[in-house]
Amino acid sequence: MRNPRAFFRPLAVGAPEPVQEVPFKPSRMIHFFDPSNERMAAKVPALVGTVDILLGNLEDAIQADRKEAARAGLINIAQTTDFGATQLWTRINSLDSPWVLDDLLALVPAIGEKLDVIMVPKVEGPEDIYYIDRLLAQLEAKAGISRPILVHAILETAAGVNNVEAIAAASPRMQGMSLGPADLAASRRMKTTRVGGGHPGYLVRTDPVDGEINADRPIFQQDLWHYTIAAMVDACAANEILPFYGPFGDIADVVACEDQFRNAFLLGCVGTWTLHPVQVGIARKVFSPSAQDVAWARKVIDAMGDGTGAVMIDGKMQDDATVKQCRVVVGLADALAANDPELAAAYASNV
Repeated sequence: MRNPRAFFRPLAVGAPEPVQEVPFKPSRMIHFFDPSNERMAAKVPALVGTVDILLGNLEDAIQADRKEAARAGLINIAQTTDFGATQLWTRINSLDSPWVLDDLLALVPAIGEKLDVIMVPKVEGPEDIYYIDRLLAQLEAKAGISRPILVHAILETAAGVNNVEAIAAASPRMQGMSLGPADLAASRRMKTTRVGGGHPGYLVRTDPVDGEINADRPIFQQDLWHYTIAAMVDACAANEILPFYGPFGDIADVVACEDQFRNAFLLGCVGTWTLHPVQVGIARKVFSPSAQDVAWARKVIDAMGDGTGAVMIDGKMQDDATVKQCRVVVGLADALAANDPELAAAYASNV
């Protein structure tokens, strides 16, 4: 077992000091782009400031013969773009692929100072994070990187979900986790070909009336991913890292997309993946507390004083537990408003 006191020591001589607290930046949407697609790459500078996170994708959706072009494209974009407050992430290839080592060997020395987070696909256990952790420390030391690049794990195998708590606690580099529903469905042998969202066959039906089993009985579609998201949120919260919903594949169904994003937000996720510009606005809306919710939360906090005891506000009892909930909402609102003048104005107008 590793000495707990050594947990925050660099894993290579000359590597930067590990972070002791994950920096919370606005992270409502992780917007994916293909660095090998010249038309898409040309749009990246215009996206800066409009999304919280830009992620250059090197893994799924990038054909094998385009892997090197995607890697080179990401390096060029990072070196020639001022990202300002927008975070730059990348999703490297999976650890069992022939491309992942070259991804890290090329990216860290070339753009390590600009890379906020490296997303690691198909993480199955803490040993995967240990490998990335040590390798990044060595590369950072060699390249003279001044701050550690953080790591984000995707839960997309049954083994990963089974080991979610150990993964979350594996390294000070751990920034957060995302749900990867498509690969996870395949790993679990689930009988769905959808990417995220519910399934009309996964349902509950109301009981029959007077034994009429063939009568019109309302049915309710269920969420295939509720358990996994809840387990991920718990593991992340317990280790003070950030949980994210993953992709919603039906780009045209913006209504169901918004519903799924909101479910994740209510469960504790801080953001989601966006695969198309139409999903960016949905993520911004859903993962930002409403002005009404923020105003109510401030009202409760003001009425509670030191946060102890209980008060009645508009016929509802508020106590130390509810004031903690309200502080979560207000804390998120303040963090988002600091970088979003439109939100700041909305929150101020409802005070």
